[in-house]
Amino acid sequence: MASAMLSFASAPASLSVHENLKGKAKIGSANFRSSVPERNPFAKTKHFGRVSMSVAVNVSRFEGITMAPPDPILGVSEAFKADTDERKLNLGVGAYRTEELQPYVLKVVKKAENLMLERGENKEYLPIEGLVAFNKATAELLFGADNPVIKQQRVATVQGLSGTGSLRLAAALIERYFPGAKVLISSPTWGNHKNIFNDARVPWSEYRYYDPKTVGLDFEGMIADIKDAPEGSFILLHGCAHNPTGIDPTPEQWEKIADVIQKKNHIPFFDVAYQGFASGSLDADAGSVRLFAARGMELLVAQSYSKNLGLYAERIGAINVVCSTADAATRVKSQLKRLARPMYSNPPVHGAKIVANIVSDPALFNEWKAEMEMMAGRIKNVRQKLYDSLSAKDKSGKDWSFILKQIGMFSFTGLSKTQSENMTNKWHVYMTKDGRISLAGLNLAKCEDLADAIVDSYHNVS
Repeated sequence: MASAMLSFASAPASLSVHENLKGKAKIGSANFRSSVPERNPFAKTKHFGRVSMSVAVNVSRFEGITMAPPDPILGVSEAFKADTDERKLNLGVGAYRTEELQPYVLKVVKKAENLMLERGENKEYLPIEGLVAFNKATAELLFGADNPVIKQQRVATVQGLSGTGSLRLAAALIERYFPGAKVLISSPTWGNHKNIFNDARVPWSEYRYYDPKTVGLDFEGMIADIKDAPEGSFILLHGCAHNPTGIDPTPEQWEKIADVIQKKNHIPFFDVAYQGFASGSLDADAGSVRLFAARGMELLVAQSYSKNLGLYAERIGAINVVCSTADAATRVKSQLKRLARPMYSNPPVHGAKIVANIVSDPALFNEWKAEMEMMAGRIKNVRQKLYDSLSAKDKSGKDWSFILKQIGMFSFTGLSKTQSENMTNKWHVYMTKDGRISLAGLNLAKCEDLADAIVDSYHNVS
C-alpha cells in the first residue's frame, strides 16, 4: 500500500519542527515526520519552496513484466462473446458443435460416467505414468492390439495432459536426452507447437507444407526440406486432419515421406489429435502412424481425446515412444515419469477412466465409433454444403474444390489476414487471421451466409 511522507527541509527559527510535531503527527492520511526522514529507496521527493514532500511508492518486483498478447485462437472466442450482433458466427476454436451450434457431450461419455458413479470409484492419486488401463487402451487404439510393437512391449506410454501436455513432455525428453537436436514443424502448423518447443528450449525450424497457389500440399517442398534437415532431426507430423490446413498427404505420399525420414536417420514425431474424428474410422486415421511403425522405425506419438470423445476439459491424452527393444522402452518410460513428476506430479483420473471404460466394453466401444461417424459425417455434410454455396454464389469461375479435398474439422480458405479481418469486421464471422475456419462450428443453415462473406472478402478486399 502506497504511503506518503511530508518532511520540512527547513523551518523558521521560531519553530522547532521536532518539538512541535513530537517526531510524528497524523494529519488526514499523510504522516508528518521529523526534518530528517528515514531513507526510503522508493521515495519520490518534490520541493515546494521551503517545504519538501517525499511520497513513498511501493514499486512491484514484477514491474518489468509486460502484458502478454492475447492467444490468437482463444482470443477469437473472447471477441465473439463481446459481439452483440445476432449474425455472429464463431469459427475460431476447434470444438465440435451440433447442428444447433451447441456444445455436445457424447452419449457414450455420459454412460461411462454413470457407470463410474454406480461403482463408487475413488479419487485417489494415479501413478506418475497415469491409469494403467488407459495406457494399455490408448496404445492399442493407436497401433492396433495385435501390432508387434504392442506384443513385444516396445512402446513406452505415459498418460499426459491432453495433446498439449503430451507434446510438452516429449519436448522435455528431447531437450534432456537429445541436446541440440532440432524439431522440424510444418509451415503452417497448430499455433501452440512453437510455444511448446520454445518453452522447452528445443530449437525448431519449418518445412514447407502449404502451397497458397493450389491451396494444397507443397509435397516437393516438404520432401526437399526434410532431406536438407540435419541428420537425426525430429520431424513433427500431423497424423491426420492437418491443423490448420485440413490437407493430408496421400497414402503414396506418406510412403515417400517415410523413405526420406528413414534414409536421413530422422525420428518421426506424430501429433495425433483427431483419430477417428477425421474420417470416422479409428483405424484409417491411424494409418500414417502404423505405416512408420511397420517399418521398424523408432518414433514418438502424442495423442489427445479432446476431439474424438469431446473430453476438452478433462485434459486426457498420452505420449507414446516406440523403441527398438523392450528394454529401451522401459528405460524411456522411467525417464518420462521422472520428467513428469516435477511438472505436474501425476495426471487426472476422470477422463482416463472414461476412455478405459469405453474401450474395454464392446457395447460402449461400438457406440463410441457410431457417434464418431456421426460427428465426422455432420462435418462432411457442412463441407459439401459450403462448397456448393460458394460455387453457386461466386460467378468468377474460381475453383473452390480444394474445400472438398481437405479433411477434418478445419478448412483453410486461402483468405489473407486482411480478408480474414473483413470477415470479422463486416460479416461478424470470427476466425483466426491465417484464414482457417472450423467447420465444426458451422451448420447447414449458415453455409450460404458464410459463402457470401467469403466471396465478398476474397474478391473485394485486397
